[in-house]
Amino acid sequence: MGAAQDPGTAATWTAMVSRAYDHARPAVRFRDLTWSGHELLDRAGGMADWLDALDLEPGAPVPALVATSADALALVIGGAGSHHPLAPLGVRMTPYEIAAVVEGIRSQVLVVQHEFAELGRQVAELSGRRVEVLPEPRGSTRALTAEPDELAAVLHTSGTTGRPKPVLMTQRRLAARARVNGRLCALDPESFYGGSAPFHHIAGLGNIAVALAAGALVTGLPRFTVEGWARLRDLGTTHTSMVPAMLETLHAAGQARHESLRVLQYGGAPVRPGTLRRTYEAMPGVRMLNMFGQTEGSPISVLTPEDHREAVAGRTELLESVGRPAPGVEIRVDDAGPDGVGEIHARADHLFRLDADGWLHSGDLGRVAEDGYLYLLGRRTDMIIRGGENVHPLEVETVLASCPGVSDVAVTGVPDERLGQTVVAFVVPADPDAPPEPAVLRSHTRARLSGFKVPVRWWFVTDLPRNANGKVVRRRLREPHEGGTRDA
Repeated sequence: MGAAQDPGTAATWTAMVSRAYDHARPAVRFRDLTWSGHELLDRAGGMADWLDALDLEPGAPVPALVATSADALALVIGGAGSHHPLAPLGVRMTPYEIAAVVEGIRSQVLVVQHEFAELGRQVAELSGRRVEVLPEPRGSTRALTAEPDELAAVLHTSGTTGRPKPVLMTQRRLAARARVNGRLCALDPESFYGGSAPFHHIAGLGNIAVALAAGALVTGLPRFTVEGWARLRDLGTTHTSMVPAMLETLHAAGQARHESLRVLQYGGAPVRPGTLRRTYEAMPGVRMLNMFGQTEGSPISVLTPEDHREAVAGRTELLESVGRPAPGVEIRVDDAGPDGVGEIHARADHLFRLDADGWLHSGDLGRVAEDGYLYLLGRRTDMIIRGGENVHPLEVETVLASCPGVSDVAVTGVPDERLGQTVVAFVVPADPDAPPEPAVLRSHTRARLSGFKVPVRWWFVTDLPRNANGKVVRRRLREPHEGGTRDA
C-alpha cells in the first residue's frame, strides 16, 4: 500500500477503514487475541474471498447471526468491501422472530458463527435458507473497494410495534456518520473503543463502525455485564457507549470506576443528576455525551460534555433534553400543536431513511425550546389521549424516574369509558420490600406536571417487558400485571 491518507476525506466507509488500518499497530483485541491493522484488513480480505465463494447475489444483503468478536469485524469489513453487505440479526431473538426477518431478505444464504449453528439451523428450516458457518479467519491480499452509493451494511429496527424493518446504510452516508460521530466523540487512532451493545444494534455495529473508520483499537462484549465492564476497564479502554440503566447497575454494584475512560456516549433515556455526579466521581475527567438518534439515522442531536458540566453545576433541566442539533443536522417540528409539540424531522448527509425531500421522519414527538434544546416526549404511536388532552408517556416517565425509591418506570394508556384513555404507571421499586407510597409518587408528579398527566393507578412490578434491544414494549404492559401489586 502507498502512503497513508486521511481517512476523514474518503468518500466511502470501506476506504476510511482501509486507510485507517494501513499499519502494524494493534487494531483489534479480544481476550488473548490481538490483530494488527494489516492483519485485520488481511482477514477481512479472507472473509471477502469466502463470501465470494458462496455464490451470493452481488449487492444483496447477507443475513448473519454473529456476536461482537474479531471474526465479526473482519466479516463486516470484508462484506462491505466485496459487494456482500452484512445484515446482522439479533441472536437473542427466537428462531421464529429471526426467520420472519430473514424471509424479507433476498439472500438464500444465512451466515452464522459456530456458536449459533443450531439457532441458524432452526431459522434456516423455518425460512427455507441455506446455513453457512464462518470459517477460521484466513488472510488475503485482495483490495477491498466500494462505490459511494453501494450498501455498506444493513441494520434492522427493533420492531417494538411489528416486524423489524431494514435500514440500508450506504457507503457514502455511513462514512458521513463516521465523520460526525467520530468528531463528537473525539475518536482517533490513539483511542481504544469497547462497547457492550448487541452487534445487530445501531449502538453495537453502528458505533463500532465509527470507531473502525477512525482507526481506533477496538474490543467489545457480546452483552453487558458488570464483570465484562471490569474487563474493559482492565484493558484500558478510553471510549464506550451504554444506556443509563447500565450506569445505574454499575453504581449499585460499586463497580463504576474507570480511570482511563475519556468519553462515555449514552442514549435511549436521560441520565439522573445524582447518577451523573457519581459518574464524574468514579471516572475522573470523563466526557459525557447524550446522542439522540435511531437506527434510521444518528446522531440527530447531542447533549455535549459542556452541557453535562453545566447540569452538574446547577442547570439540571438540561438533562431532560437531548441537546441541540448535531453538526450538519437541520431539525424541524412537523404538525406542531399549540404547545409546540410535533413529530421531529431531521435532514443531514449522515441519516439513512429519508423522504423525497431528504427528511428523516423520526416518529418521535418533541419540542424545541427557545434556546435550541430539543425535548422529547415519546413516540408518536405511544401518545395517550385523555379526555381530549395529549399525554406523552416519556414526559411522565422522566419525572417519575427522578422520584426517590424508583428504579425503573413505564407509563401507558388504558381504555376508560368516560375519558377515552387514562394514565397508568408500572413502577420497579429500588427496594422491592419497601416500594414508595403512591401518594408520594402522585405528589411528586403533580408538583411538576398538569393534573391530567398524573397516573391514576400505580402497579409495582419486579421488571418491565423489554425487547432484545432493551426497549420497553408498551403493548405488553397490561392490568393486572402478573406478579405486580396494585395501589390506586
